[in-house]
Order: sequence, then structure tokens, then C-alpha cells
Amino acid sequence: MTRLLIAEDDPEIAMLERDYLETAGYEVSIVDNGQQAVTQALKGGYGLILLDLMLPGCSGCDVCRLIRDRIDVPILMVTARSESVDKIRGLGLGADDYIPKPFDPAELVARVKAHLSRYARLTGGAQAEPEAIVLGGLQILPQSWQVFKNGREIKMPNREFALLKFLAEHPNTVFSKEKLFEAIWGCGYMGDSATVTVHIGRIREKVEDDPARPSLIQTVWGAGYRLNRP
Repeated sequence: MTRLLIAEDDPEIAMLERDYLETAGYEVSIVDNGQQAVTQALKGGYGLILLDLMLPGCSGCDVCRLIRDRIDVPILMVTARSESVDKIRGLGLGADDYIPKPFDPAELVARVKAHLSRYARLTGGAQAEPEAIVLGGLQILPQSWQVFKNGREIKMPNREFALLKFLAEHPNTVFSKEKLFEAIWGCGYMGDSATVTVHIGRIREKVEDDPARPSLIQTVWGAGYRLNRP
């Protein structure tokens, strides 16, 4: 049974989320502050984390920042704050989705199922180890989901890796943000193409020698993004 972690300081909302998710067949644990969320998340064993933005002690964004590079499971922000800057910040820290309050519990369950299903597909792998993709000092290992730069491993959440791998498998080809969003997140994902921009920025910070002047993943203004490969 898949275990889920809910970090929510409003007991009524936490119980509502738990009841619907348990009815859907998941095992649910609840914490009500940021410090507990970090501790429980890093213990591992959870398939997905529902993270309220306004947690006492340590905000949801801080929790996401502290755990994102250490665990690779879907993180869904659930919050009453709907300003676009909060959404962009959460996605920029590695959250996979953003669910505003008040929400339809049935929709919440549907999003959880969709993220778990997509995560399973992204991490399922093939039987044989595909050949490493080498881009100068950058090495991408598709089967083991690892990236190395000049021999040092770079930690990447699953969708960052999937996006980098997709571009590397189609070098010197321009893809619009909409095409990349459809390829990595899928048509049923409740988001928009701005998610692509956020993830491209995070990838550049990790793989480019000078993220402010990217040479590997370039922006083609008015068209999209292209990964350059000699």
C-alpha cells in the first residue's frame, strides 16, 4: 500500500484529506508543523507528500527546499495563497503541483493518483541499460537516472531529469514550452507551460558553466528551447 505524508496545520482540512485518500486505498500519516514534515519526509517510505504552504515553525517552501534534493517523490503544494509568485516559488523549489484551497476532495485524490502513476512510469525504466548520453563534461545515464558533470553526480528530481533527458535525446531541435509540457507532464496534468520555464531554470543552474549565459540549453525567443549538441 502506498504511504502518503500530509503536512497540514488545520486539523479539519488534514482529516478531510486523510479520509478521502484512505478511502482511495492509501496509507496516510499527518504532521502539523514544518519541522515534523522535514523529519518524517527524510525518514523515507512515502510515495507522495502533500505540503501546506503556511506551516508553523518552517514554511512549506522551506520544507520543500530542505527535502527536495534528498528525496525523489512527488510533492504537491496545498495552500490558500493563490498569488502567481507563490506558485512560481514553490515550483522553483521542486514542487510538482500546486493545489489552491478550497479544493474539491475528489480532484485532490485524482491529482494524487495522476502524480503517482506518472512517477511510476518515469522511474520504471527499460530492461537494458541505454547508452550514456555525453555532452562535453556532462553525462546522462537514462536507466539509472543519474547525471554527472565533470565526474561529480548532480542530484535532480524526476521531472528535471526527464526534461533534460528528453532534450538530450532530441538535440538541436527547438521545442515550444507547450510541447515540452505535454511530453513530460502529460495532457491530464493540472498546470501550465510556465512550469517548463521554472524547471529549465533549475536545470541550467545545475548543468551550465554560466547559468546566466547558457550554452547547452538555449532559449529560442518566440519559439521555445533547444539543447545544443555538436
